[in-house]
Amino acid sequence: MTIFRSHVLMCSGTGCVSSNADQILARFKEKIKEVGLEKEVQVIKTGCFGLCESGPNVLIYPEGSFYSHMSVDKVDEVVDEHLLKGRIVKKYLYKESIDKDLIKSVDEINFYKKQKRVALKNCGIIDPENINEYIAMNGYMALGKALTEMNPDEVIQLIKDSGLRGRGGGGFPTGVKWSFAARNKADQKYMICNADEGDPGAFMDRSVLEGDPHTVIEAMAIAGYAIGATKGFVYVRAEYPIAVNRLEIAINQAKEKGLLGKNIFNSGFDFDLEIRLGAGAFVCGEETSLIASIEGHRGMSRCKPPFPANQGLWTRPTIINNVETLANITQIVLNGSKWFRSFGTENSPGTKVFALGGKINNTGLVEIPMGTTLREVIYDIGGGCPNGKEFKAVQTGGPSGGCITKENIDIPIDFDTLTSIGSMMGSGGMIVMDEDNCMVDIARFFLDFTVDESCGKCTPCRDGTKKMHEILDNITSGKGINGDIEKLLDLAYTIKDSALCGLGQTAPNPVISTIRYFRDEYEAHINEKRCPAGVCKPLLSYYITDNCIGCTKCARNCPVNCISGEVKKKHVIDTNACIKCGSCITDCPVNAIIKR
Repeated sequence: MTIFRSHVLMCSGTGCVSSNADQILARFKEKIKEVGLEKEVQVIKTGCFGLCESGPNVLIYPEGSFYSHMSVDKVDEVVDEHLLKGRIVKKYLYKESIDKDLIKSVDEINFYKKQKRVALKNCGIIDPENINEYIAMNGYMALGKALTEMNPDEVIQLIKDSGLRGRGGGGFPTGVKWSFAARNKADQKYMICNADEGDPGAFMDRSVLEGDPHTVIEAMAIAGYAIGATKGFVYVRAEYPIAVNRLEIAINQAKEKGLLGKNIFNSGFDFDLEIRLGAGAFVCGEETSLIASIEGHRGMSRCKPPFPANQGLWTRPTIINNVETLANITQIVLNGSKWFRSFGTENSPGTKVFALGGKINNTGLVEIPMGTTLREVIYDIGGGCPNGKEFKAVQTGGPSGGCITKENIDIPIDFDTLTSIGSMMGSGGMIVMDEDNCMVDIARFFLDFTVDESCGKCTPCRDGTKKMHEILDNITSGKGINGDIEKLLDLAYTIKDSALCGLGQTAPNPVISTIRYFRDEYEAHINEKRCPAGVCKPLLSYYITDNCIGCTKCARNCPVNCISGEVKKKHVIDTNACIKCGSCITDCPVNAIIKR
C-alpha cells in the first residue's frame, strides 16, 4: 500500500462540477505527474464540502489548506509552490484565512464552527466511488453489528430509543414506522429510499448520494433486516446524473464484496437493491405517489389508510425513508441511542441538514444540531445578507412550508418549534430573503410551483391552488380588490382540510404565513396599488430625481424612448410609455433614478 505525504481533496459535487471541477482535478493529476510527485501526492475526488458559495473548492492535507474559487489556471502555481516547495499560496485561500499562515483545520472557518456532521460525516472526505475508503471510515460495521449481534426487534428498539424522526418533512418517529411493517407477517416486504428531492433550492439528499452513497445502501440493508424486507429500491430523480452514477457504482461494489445479495455476513439474511428513476414530478415525493411511479403508473396520491407500512408497493408492507433519515442509521447503530440524544433537543434529537440559499453570503449545505437558533444559522454560519441588506424572513420547508420573520430569529430550530410559528422543517430547504423581497410575490412564486406540480387527482389541490394563484396574480398586477385576503385564507384552510395528500394539504402554507406576518404588504398592494419592496413591476413607476446631471445616457439607452430632456438638465420619464425594464437605473452613473 502506497503512503502519500499529501492529499489533494477536490470537491466534485454538482455545484463544483458545473464550475469545471473535473478539469481542475485532471490538471492537478497531470501537473503532479509532470513534477514527479505522483508517488507522494494523491488526488482524491470527493463529494460536497458544503461551502458552495466559494466553489470550486480544494482542500490539501496535512496542512488543511482550503483553496476556494479554484480554476484550471491556478493549479500549476498551487502544485509548484505548495506541493513541491511547501509554500502555501495564500492569495488563493478562502477569504477568512487570508491573514493566516495556513489553515490547520476547516473548523477555523466560521461556516463550519457551529456545525456537527452526522449525515454528512463522510461528504468531502472520502472518494464516493471507492468502497474501500468508505470501509476505512467504519463503513459496513453497523450492518455487520446488526446482523451478527442484534435481532430485528433490538434494531428497531435502538432506533426508537434514539428518537430519530423522519427528515423528509413529516418528522414521524422512524423506529415506530419500522415497527408497523415489522409486525406484519407478509411473505414479501420492501424498503424504499425516497431521493425524489423536489423543493426549489433543496439539494441535501443529492449531496449525500454524491458524496457518501454507501451510507444509504448500508442503512437500507439494516432497515431491511429490521422489518423483514429482502428487496429495496432507491427512487431518485433523473435530473441527478452524478448521484445516480455514483449510486450505481456503489451498489455494484457492495455486491462484489458480498455486502448486498445472498447470505450477507454469513447471517442468512438476503437483501438486494435497485435504482428507479423518477421523471421529476414534485408529487412523487409523497410516498403513495412514489409507490405508484415505481409500479409503473402515473404518480398520483391515494387515500390513507391503508398506510404503506401495511399495504404499499405491489400491496406489500413497505417502509419509505428519505436519504437524510437513512444517513443517520449507521451512526446510531455504531454509537448508540444515548450518543444520538446527546445533541439536539429532547423531542428532536440529532442534527438536521439544510440547503442554505437565497439572499445569504455563504450559500451551501449545512448540518446543525437541532435547537440551533435561526440567528446562528443566518449570521454565524451564513454570514448574513449580502451588501449589508437587512434580513427579512426565511422560508423553510419549500412550497409546503412557511416563512419565519426576524421577530422569531432567536427561536431554536426543531420540528415542534417551527410548527408552532406556522412553518415546518420540511426536507431542509432554507431560502433567505432580505428587505428587497416582496412577500406577496414570494407566496405567488410558491403557489405557481404547486399549481404546476399538482397531480390533479383531487379538486381542492387541482382547482383550489389554481384559484389562489389567480388571486395572488391579480394582487401583484395591481388588480387586487377588497376581500382578496379573506378569500385567500378561506381557500387556504379549505384546501388544508380537504386535499387528498400531504402535499396538497400543505400547499397553502406560504400564503397563510406571509399573510400572518406581512399582511401590511398585501394591503399596500390591494389598497394603494403599491409594492413596498419595489418588486412587482405592474405596481412600479420610475422617476428621475434632482440628482440628475443631464448626461442623457438613460435617454439614449431607453428601448422605448420614453425619457426626454436637454443636455445638463434634469430629464423626465413618461410613466405611461415606460415598460419598466430598469435599464435606466442600470445606466445612470449618479443613481438619480428611483422606482416606487
